[in-house]
Amino acid sequence: MDKTVPAGAALLLDFIASKEAPMGYGTVYGNNQAKLPKPLTSMTLAEVIAAGPGWTRAFGSSACGRYQFMKATLEGLRDELKLTGREVFGPDLQDRLGYHLLKRRGYEAFMAGSLSTANFGLRIAQEWASFPVLAATRGQKRAVLRGQSYYAGDGLNKSLVSADAVEVALSKARQAGNAVPAPALPAVAVAPPPSVPNITPAPKPAPTGGLSSAPSPAPAGGLLSRIAARLRAAYPVKG
Repeated sequence: MDKTVPAGAALLLDFIASKEAPMGYGTVYGNNQAKLPKPLTSMTLAEVIAAGPGWTRAFGSSACGRYQFMKATLEGLRDELKLTGREVFGPDLQDRLGYHLLKRRGYEAFMAGSLSTANFGLRIAQEWASFPVLAATRGQKRAVLRGQSYYAGDGLNKSLVSADAVEVALSKARQAGNAVPAPALPAVAVAPPPSVPNITPAPKPAPTGGLSSAPSPAPAGGLLSRIAARLRAAYPVKG
């Protein structure tokens, strides 16, 4: 899911896609994607729009992608969002376009509580033919009951999911909230601490002056010299 899609919308788009196109982003109506000359997700938006009429003739509808966009729907989205047509019709673009369809149908009002579940469910059923209305109403072709497709009676579409399941999904989307997922922070490499060299302390220099901690050795013969001096002082020699 594209990271710009809020949590509630992402949950709802996943639910819609599970019914509209279980085979994923590369789906072409009737699961005819294997017949394309190249994968749908590698085509540009302009190429997809240009191919729409041929798909309608060959497969019965121009619906394509994870959210089964019709040719006219893609043209409207291109003009409304000021797209160039050179954008690749890959997963991220499809998710953003699907989210815009939800907003067109009142997603923000529903999340804010100013649009009822039944009314938002009706608008979803008008956008995606496999989804049912949540209350009896006038459909495109005739009156339809709760649980029936808004397009029931056109010979092409029918509901593929129960009204109860839709209500559960809408409740979960509202609970999930409208916050955009925070981007993942890149991993930061931490450098190891510098190694401390094992330095052997230098020997202390020998003292050059002052008193030494060890007694100085007595000069050789010092004791005898002192005794002789004392004797001479005590008994001077008479001349």
